[in-house]
Amino acid sequence: MTQTEARGPLKGLRVIELGQLIAGPFCGQLMADFGAEVIKVEPPETGDAMRQWGRPGEDGKPVWWHVIARGKRSITLDLRQEEGQQVLRDLAATADVLIENFRPGTMERWGLGYDSLSALNPRLIMVRVSGFGQDGPYATRAGFASVCEAMGGLRAISGYPDRPPVRVGLSLGDTMAGINAAMGVLLALQHRHASGRGQVVDSSIFESVLHLTESMVAEFDAGGHIRTRNGSSLPGIAPSNAYPAADGRDVIIGANQNSVYRRLCEAMGQPELADHPDYADHRARGRNAEALDALISDWTRKHTADEIVERMNDAGVPVGLAYTARDMMDDAHFKAREAILRVADGKGGSLAMQNVFPRLSASPGGVRGLGPALGQDTQTVLSDTLGYDHDRVAALAKSGVIGTEVESSTT
Repeated sequence: MTQTEARGPLKGLRVIELGQLIAGPFCGQLMADFGAEVIKVEPPETGDAMRQWGRPGEDGKPVWWHVIARGKRSITLDLRQEEGQQVLRDLAATADVLIENFRPGTMERWGLGYDSLSALNPRLIMVRVSGFGQDGPYATRAGFASVCEAMGGLRAISGYPDRPPVRVGLSLGDTMAGINAAMGVLLALQHRHASGRGQVVDSSIFESVLHLTESMVAEFDAGGHIRTRNGSSLPGIAPSNAYPAADGRDVIIGANQNSVYRRLCEAMGQPELADHPDYADHRARGRNAEALDALISDWTRKHTADEIVERMNDAGVPVGLAYTARDMMDDAHFKAREAILRVADGKGGSLAMQNVFPRLSASPGGVRGLGPALGQDTQTVLSDTLGYDHDRVAALAKSGVIGTEVESSTT
């Protein structure tokens, strides 16, 4: 499938992506979104497991790949063979960034550790994404997001106190590790501008989750407080919850600031609650959150969700519904902001997905195309980028170092 021209502040940057599944590839997605040339290296025949993940479209084929691999080029390469390792060295010598999310030590066993690659290319930035980081007693453990989210503190506070911990319906730890990895690339690029040298970016999933936990550690250290599961609200923060509407939908209202809380009381026709001693300030509302939520729920049950949203918006009170993908695609604000875009599939159709974020006024990024077919760019990259002649490419294909066939572009 033909891609549109790269645009964005990372245009001209070459990224080699070795990672599979979500964490490393999401970093690569962000790099591609903002213009980098991302060369995705996949095992011959099988490719990245993400090609098989997620729910299918009408043709029965999963579509997640087309989001996380958008704008990338795909080559196949068997890194377990010496010839494949040499091809990777040649690629690394031309690259600005290399992303990998193998278990720590794997790259070193292949002779592809940072010391080896940086000796060939001192400007190389090597992004290493893993469950538990590159050192420490847990470094070599297998680390999927579910486990690392738990150990990073997220699971213990997710759900209701009378039930086991729950997970968010996304691989949040993987995505956050990918975001931190991308931020690390930008920081390392700034360092390289000054020093001329690259470095290692070590982004672990458990620390990416730990980074989200606000004051949890400090609260325990200072006062022995341990946050626990509290359902759809936060301890001491009220009112901020999901409230039932007359039509069976839940409405999320956040009015946990004095002036906003006063506007909420006026919008409910109960201005006296704003000065009630049990709810008059932030701490009082936190102590009496359950009773306050009950009062608000008594009011919301008398109105439909749309009525509540309209009234709260008119009053300047933060409000919203728990959107599904259908709601997002129908929403006028999403459309006006182009938060969701359609990417052509090269066959007369298109696929909807989230747009590029954040939005830049002078050098915006963009989605160049859906995820590539397995190995569709192998010949071009080896010939044009590395200068391999026809005989060498043919020999690599014959030995199985690279794949011999390109799969359908819709796979």
